[in-house]
Amino acid sequence: MANIPDIIPISHDEYYANHIGQTEDNRQFILTTPFVPAYGDERGYEFIALYTFSIDGKLLEAQIDNLGSRSELNKEEARELLDKRLKSLGRVTFCDINVSPFQVEQYGIVFGLIPRELEDEEDEPAIEMQPGNYMAFFEPWDGEYDT
Repeated sequence: MANIPDIIPISHDEYYANHIGQTEDNRQFILTTPFVPAYGDERGYEFIALYTFSIDGKLLEAQIDNLGSRSELNKEEARELLDKRLKSLGRVTFCDINVSPFQVEQYGIVFGLIPRELEDEEDEPAIEMQPGNYMAFFEPWDGEYDT
């Protein structure tokens, strides 16, 4: 796909990129909360995803937990599971990371950092965190994202 980098920087922040960084054994990670929005009669779903990457940015593993629908979400149990996933990494440093776009399918849903399909020549190339498209990266690929 044109203009999509092989490696995308992601800047650590206190919003959607607050749980990204590096482990003591030099893996990079993204711990995040993707979602499928509810539309009409379709229930939405909430997830916790822990993606680990090699130091050169290649996906090593995706651990994805289905928390069920937002209306039935137990926030305390979700927080405990997020904390458990973070602790499973051992000592971490929260910092900027550099990872390759990737996608995995679980629960019949595609998850990942996925290049956007361009519908016409005027569309701007982007890489989106899916499902939910809650982080979208654009040129100049500087680690900043739109929500």
